[in-house]
Amino acid sequence: MSEGQSSARAPAGARTPVGRPLLSLTLASMMDEVHAHSGAVYLLSPDRPVLEMAVMAGLPRAFAAPWERVALSAPIPVADAVRDRRLVWVGGEEEMARRYPRIAVVLPYPFALAALPVATATRAYGAVFVTWPGTRPQELSDWERDHMAAACDRLAVRLERAAEQSLPLADEPDLLAAPLVGGTAGTLGSVEAARMVSRLPYGLCSLDVHGRVGFANAAAAELLDVPVGRLLGTHLWASVPWLNDPVYEDRYRAALFSQHVTSFVALRPPSDWLSFRLYPSTTGLSVRISRARAVTEMNRAAPQPGRAGARLVTISQVLDLAGALTEAVGVQDVVQLVADEVVPAVGSQGLVVLGSRAGRLQVLGHRGYPDPRVVERYDGMPLSEPTPGSQVLRTGVPAFFESRADVERLYPSLVSMSDFAAWAYLPLIASGRPVGTCVLSYTAPHHFATEERAVLTSLAGLIAQALERAVLYDAKHRLAHGLQEALLPHTLPSLAGIEAAARYLPATQGMEIGGDFYDLVPAQGMAAAVIGDVQGHNVTAAGLMGQVRTAVRAYTAVGQPPEDVMRSTNRLLLDLGAELFASCLYLRLDPAHGRAVMSRAGHPPPLLRRPDGRVRVLDLAGGPLLGIDGSASYPSTEVDFSPGSVLVLYTDGLVESPGTDFEVALADLGRRLTDLGDLPMDELADALVQHGADVGGRPDDVAVLLLRALPAG
Repeated sequence: MSEGQSSARAPAGARTPVGRPLLSLTLASMMDEVHAHSGAVYLLSPDRPVLEMAVMAGLPRAFAAPWERVALSAPIPVADAVRDRRLVWVGGEEEMARRYPRIAVVLPYPFALAALPVATATRAYGAVFVTWPGTRPQELSDWERDHMAAACDRLAVRLERAAEQSLPLADEPDLLAAPLVGGTAGTLGSVEAARMVSRLPYGLCSLDVHGRVGFANAAAAELLDVPVGRLLGTHLWASVPWLNDPVYEDRYRAALFSQHVTSFVALRPPSDWLSFRLYPSTTGLSVRISRARAVTEMNRAAPQPGRAGARLVTISQVLDLAGALTEAVGVQDVVQLVADEVVPAVGSQGLVVLGSRAGRLQVLGHRGYPDPRVVERYDGMPLSEPTPGSQVLRTGVPAFFESRADVERLYPSLVSMSDFAAWAYLPLIASGRPVGTCVLSYTAPHHFATEERAVLTSLAGLIAQALERAVLYDAKHRLAHGLQEALLPHTLPSLAGIEAAARYLPATQGMEIGGDFYDLVPAQGMAAAVIGDVQGHNVTAAGLMGQVRTAVRAYTAVGQPPEDVMRSTNRLLLDLGAELFASCLYLRLDPAHGRAVMSRAGHPPPLLRRPDGRVRVLDLAGGPLLGIDGSASYPSTEVDFSPGSVLVLYTDGLVESPGTDFEVALADLGRRLTDLGDLPMDELADALVQHGADVGGRPDDVAVLLLRALPAG
């Protein structure tokens, strides 16, 4: 088992399974000690980075259906706990919405959650999460942290021993409340208690944690207009047609999850409004049913009747996966998210995403196929070829093949697709037209029930929207990238007495195109260097950047001194009327005499590393940003540039980031230059920009130009 992806499971039949319910006992003990009301244990899949729920306690597994199988890369607490090998604590509803919005959308209830890794020093086996009602304290005590961590450590050791001995884990049932009791007297504990309840003028029902009715008095049956015999053992929303609405089921889920009293009103056709009040505990709910009095108020609050919809677990899965797909940017992001989020959720093992271009199939991405040639041979195939992928893409009609025989019957000439045995071909339709086909592959024959087909088709619609956005983004990105490359110098010239290196990194937000520029040009026996940043991150900024760079080259060629180059460029920007500003730093380098003359227009100060390793920030006098004041002056300053000196010119993206003080970032850049300044120029440039890239996403472009004065001769 490899680091971060190990599992305690062994092949079935290899050895006698571990006898005691190891996972259930650990989970039950942990929940009891810290007074949690629900929880689950996940184990890492043996062959892929996926967490699979092994046992759940306190709540029906349907509550966690969107997360029964989750990718290790998914942004949810149990995955974070395994990846980071730490306890993840979410203290309440607001914190959940801030840190894990996808979970908050599906479970918008007040509860607290702790997730912990089940891991030894060298191997990860899975994770545990437990939850509490929202009424508990916002902070987790040190004792609770230590107790849960110790329990997970003990479980990891036992799983490690089982793995070393090749002992598989036996399947363990979920830990829920006591089983349903068939008789009224048994449910309530005494005949007299049952008689007392039957005399009450309002309805009473008892539901287990699954929502099944264990008891209903006569008043409840009368109010619901359903005999007691038809209620017992069934879900309330299944036996009462006008309660078959996800909104009502959500109130039951909210009560159980938050352990708070909840209520709702519902219209019993044709015109009677009933009030339902749910009193939860860890063993189920007591429901009080009465006639609603303030009909007008309730009419505003209640949902419209007759909107019986899909089960809420289906809605939960769609909400969770929709949240995941909104995070995708490019086509490969969509493919990766579908592989990480959708494939585990629906239980398939392979994925192919197809598109079309010029009347031919285009393989946009695939996962789960050991031999990529099996999929890639379809790339470029005419859409007229009789294949399921092209047929679905042309017609927009899904196709489900429950076995290999189904495929061979309809497509006898189709070459066998790897070792898979069942497929779902889902049309990806966005804006009323097919944009691709999503192929889900299964290693064993698979029956696609009507409900599952509906869910897969719904998911395909979400994937299609994400794919349409991604295709458009990739097209814009290619355009922007090509424009950026055309406007920046492809190489730096070789100049006597100077060694140079440059790097450019686009922003990771937006179109990844901006106005950062740099250049190095010969200038009448010397050299001129320039670096600048035009305001904005769009094609307009990039176009203006190209004009500024060209103008600086022209003014340099006619021999203008640095201060005049800046004044001329400033007037040019005003004449163009672009309404964009630019910062700029211009240098005239004379390595033969060991000096540099520079002029600055609102640009971050350069750094100078002396031959002895000391670094100085050249915070020299300058003028305002270019494009603001036509009468502005840009005084020049001469600095020492003796052999061995290194000048670092950069744009603000290298040192500015949200939450970071500019002075602190500049000092940090100076320390890195002191430590790394003797490296070869290309290595130094890589090291300086890589540090900024490691900090996180870049809200701004980064341009760096390094200049080293070489000894004479």
